[in-house]
Amino acid sequence: MTTPPDASNRMTTRLRLTMFVLLGAQFMLSVDFSILNVALPQIGSGVGISADELPWIASAYALPAAGFTLLFGRIADLFGRRRLFLAGITLLTLASVLGGMADSGAPLLTARVLQGLSTAMAAPAALSLLTTSFSEGAMRDRVLGLNGALLSGGFTVGALVGGTLVGLLSWRWAFLINVPVAIAILIATPRLIADSRAPEKVRLDVPGAVSVTAGLLAFIYGIIDRSLLIAAAGVLLLGVFWAIELRAPAPLASVRILKRPTVKWGNFAGLVVFTMESALIFLMTLYLQDVLHYAPLITGLIFGVPGLAAVAAGIIAGRMIGRFGTRAVLTVGLSVQGLATAPLILLGTDRIMLAVLLPALFISFFGHVTSIVAYTVTATSGLPDSEQGLATGLTALSQQVAVTIGIPILSAVAATRAVQLDGIRLALAVDVAVTLVAVGLIWIGLRPRVEPVPEDSAAPAPQAAASH
Repeated sequence: MTTPPDASNRMTTRLRLTMFVLLGAQFMLSVDFSILNVALPQIGSGVGISADELPWIASAYALPAAGFTLLFGRIADLFGRRRLFLAGITLLTLASVLGGMADSGAPLLTARVLQGLSTAMAAPAALSLLTTSFSEGAMRDRVLGLNGALLSGGFTVGALVGGTLVGLLSWRWAFLINVPVAIAILIATPRLIADSRAPEKVRLDVPGAVSVTAGLLAFIYGIIDRSLLIAAAGVLLLGVFWAIELRAPAPLASVRILKRPTVKWGNFAGLVVFTMESALIFLMTLYLQDVLHYAPLITGLIFGVPGLAAVAAGIIAGRMIGRFGTRAVLTVGLSVQGLATAPLILLGTDRIMLAVLLPALFISFFGHVTSIVAYTVTATSGLPDSEQGLATGLTALSQQVAVTIGIPILSAVAATRAVQLDGIRLALAVDVAVTLVAVGLIWIGLRPRVEPVPEDSAAPAPQAAASH
């Protein structure tokens, strides 16, 4: 069973330590995604990977991280969340050592694949341990607020730390820095968090697991490789998965949970939130290094300033949700993310444009993290503990798929222009348009619903009496 929520809704010392460990793990996993981005040229030259193959350093991580997340989220429900969490952190430790010691492309890419797989194991397990360790309500909202801040902050801190490590030490430390943190988590977790599993013996839905994992891998690979045929095959396999789930006695992902408006629209929001913002960070990295010609260290420092907004938003987002509700906070936060990106469409080649870039990123990051918290609360609330692994697996899946497909999609948009800056501007315009359209859809999708009144109870009293 899980660590029980504190009945008095107070933050006990044990709960504080539990929160610290699980949030620390989530932060480390999010840093792990972005820490190598600003170091790609140095890594490529260090292990003999050509410039054309550099994107595979990110893709080798992203494919398994997204493709296996839903499967491992359900495995955590059935066979133990803490057990899977510890296995994921252990694998991350080994993969980080392998990456830090790599002297050629093959072991380095293998390390990235294993890091992605470890993220698919540990991220949904950590989030479900969070949601089951804290009772639903204000306390959980605050904890998820901090989690959202650390998720987004991890992406920006990853860029900052990556640039610093490359500038001062070596790209190898972008891998090795994980090791002491992971070991500390492995030591603390068994002492703080009890294990959990399904109360009765439930068989894993193998056909569903195979079809959804193959479908996600094919779809994401098709997007990365810009292969319409492979992406279409992935969509077809996901359709097969849906058909299997309709008939499975113990489905991997219950159709009932997928039909909930909060789960459906919450995860749609998460997909948009992360797709657009991860692409924005990538586009701004290109802008800072290729257009303004800043070094990786300076690029990381520039991203570090707006990262402060992520921390602020994470602290107050939970309170905002308690006061205004998830629907309002989610749509306003996502609107802020999109509207703050709009001024960046005007960026030019002069470094004075930093006066536009920094405040725009600061405001955008604030809206971004507010949206992360709101979509996580939306997609995981009102569900029993037995479905928290699945629900948090879906939210983690939305995040991983989004950060994987966002960069190749908007990069493809940017590539339609011969001049790099023109392409970046066009991709930013698409970013803003998609975000604002999504806001309208989410506002409508999450509108309050009135339960249908049975015909008998709706009939006028005299008629009802006359019928008897």
